[in-house]
Amino acid sequence: MSLQQKFPVLTHLKPLFLTIISLFPTSSSLFAQSASAGFDEYFNELFMPYALAWENLVFTELPILGGIPIVLIVLVLGALFFTVYFGFINIRKFPLSIQIVRGKYDDLEKQDISYDPLISSDGDIHHTVRDESMLGEVNHFQALTTAISGTVGLGNIAMVAVAISLGGPGATFWMILAGLLGMSSKFVECTLGVRYREIDKDGRVFGGPMYYLSKGMKESGFPRLGKLLSVVFALMCIGASFGGGNAFQSNQATAQIIGSFGIQNPSAGTLLGIAYSILVGIVIIGGIKRIASVTSRVVPFMALLYVCAALFIILSNFSLIDDAFYLIIHDAFTPQATIAGGISAVVIQGFRRAAFSNEAGAGSAAIAHAAVQTRYPASEGLVALLEPFIDTVLICTMTALVIILFNIDQAFTYGQVINETVTLHATGEQLGGVNLTSAAFESAIPGFSYLLMIAVVLFAFSTILSWSYYGLQAWKYLFGRSKAADLCFKMLFLLFTVLGSAITLEAVIKFSDAMILALVFPNMIGLLFLFPKVKLELSNYLAAVNESSSSK
Repeated sequence: MSLQQKFPVLTHLKPLFLTIISLFPTSSSLFAQSASAGFDEYFNELFMPYALAWENLVFTELPILGGIPIVLIVLVLGALFFTVYFGFINIRKFPLSIQIVRGKYDDLEKQDISYDPLISSDGDIHHTVRDESMLGEVNHFQALTTAISGTVGLGNIAMVAVAISLGGPGATFWMILAGLLGMSSKFVECTLGVRYREIDKDGRVFGGPMYYLSKGMKESGFPRLGKLLSVVFALMCIGASFGGGNAFQSNQATAQIIGSFGIQNPSAGTLLGIAYSILVGIVIIGGIKRIASVTSRVVPFMALLYVCAALFIILSNFSLIDDAFYLIIHDAFTPQATIAGGISAVVIQGFRRAAFSNEAGAGSAAIAHAAVQTRYPASEGLVALLEPFIDTVLICTMTALVIILFNIDQAFTYGQVINETVTLHATGEQLGGVNLTSAAFESAIPGFSYLLMIAVVLFAFSTILSWSYYGLQAWKYLFGRSKAADLCFKMLFLLFTVLGSAITLEAVIKFSDAMILALVFPNMIGLLFLFPKVKLELSNYLAAVNESSSSK
C-alpha cells in the first residue's frame, strides 16, 4: 500500500507543494539587499497584501486617544480585571510559584484526598485513577520550560528592537507593565488548561483553550458559544504556529546567521531553512515528552548565555543606567517628537510587543501546561504566572536597556523607521529586528554577534518546538487524532520553517503579530466566563498547601 493510499489526506497537499516548489527558482534577489530578506520581490508582493489585510482586521482601532486597537483594549482590561479580582496574585503568590517549581510541594501531589479537582462535569477526566499526580506527561519544571521556550524567543530579541525603534525608550515602560498584568491572565488560562484537559487511554494529554472553551462554556450553559469560540481559537492557533511560532523564528535565525557571516549566496535562506526544518522534524516527531526533554536543557542554557551578556553590558555602563531609566520613564509619557502618533503610539508598541513576546491572554501556553503531572490545576496556574515575569519584566527589559545604551549617543533616530528598519548614522546601514539588537551587543562586546547568533538559533529552535506542539493540538482538535492528521500537520509546519527563512521581515511581522494577537478574542471571552472556576481551584489548592505546611 502506498503512502498516499494509507494517508489519503496527503493527496490534497500535492497542489500546495507544487505551488511552493515553483517559487524556489526565483527566491534570491532580496538576499543581496538585506540580511533579513529571502524570497524575491515577486513573492513579497504576493504575500504582503494578505499580511496587511489581516493586520488591519485584527488591529481595528477605536477612535480614542489617537486610535487604540480593540485587541489591546481587550487584552489590557482583561489582565487588569484578573489582577484585581485575584487580589494581585501576580505579586502575592510569586514566592509560592517559585516553591512549586523547586518541588517543595511535590509530595502534596501524591497524597490521597477526597476532593478530586480534575473531575469535570461531563466526566471526561480519569477521576477513577487515585494517583492523579501521574496523569500528565511532564513535571512542573518541564511544563514551565516548554511554555517559556514558546514565549522566550526572538520576541525578546527582535520584537523589543522593533518596539524601541518605533516607540522609543518609553515603550519599555509599557512592556514591563504589560508583563506584570499578563502574569494574572497567564495564571487564569493555565489553571483552566489543566482543569479541562483530556487524557486518552495511552496517557497522552490534550488540553488548552480549545477544550476549556468548549467544555467550560458548556458547563456554564453556553455550549454553542463555547463550541464556536473553540473552533475559532483552534484555527487561529494553527495560523499562529505557522507564523509567529515558526516562520518569524526561522526568519530571524536565518537573518542572524547570514548577517554574522556576511553570506551573499542567494540560496542561503532556503538551504538554512531546510537544515533547520530537518532538526525540528527530528524532535517534533517524538511529541511533548521529547520536546520537553530538549527545551528543559536548551532554555536554561540559552537564557543564561543571553542574560549574562546583557547584564555585562548594562553593568559595564553603570554610570549611564540612571540616564537609560530616565528615558524609559520620561518618554513613556512624553515621547520624542520624531515618534509619530505620540504617547498612544508608544503605549501601543509597548503592549503590542509584550503581548507577542509573552502571549499572556492569548492562551497558547495553556496547551503546554495542560500536559503537567498534577492533581491540582491551580498549582500549574501559579507556575505559569512566572512566564511573563521571566519573559518580559526581566529579559525584554534587559534587551531594551542594551539597545537604549547603544543609542545613548544617537546611533540612530527613534521613530524614523522604514520597512521595520532604522538607519545607523555612522555607517548608513539599515538594521531591524534581531540585527539591530546584534549591533547593540557587538558595539559593547566585539565578536559577540557570533555568540548571539548561537543564542538566537537556540531561542528560535526551542520556540518552534513548543509552537509545533501548540499547533498540533489545535489541528487534532479540528481534524481528529489520527496518524494521518498528525503527519499532515507536521509536514505543513516544517514547510513553513523553510518558507520563514526566506520571507521578508516586514511581511512576517505583520502576519505573525496579527495572528498571535487574534487568539486574544476567543480566549479572553472564555476567560471572562470561566474565571469563577479558577477561584474554586485556587481555594482548594491553597487549602491543601496550608494543611500540608501545618502538619510539618
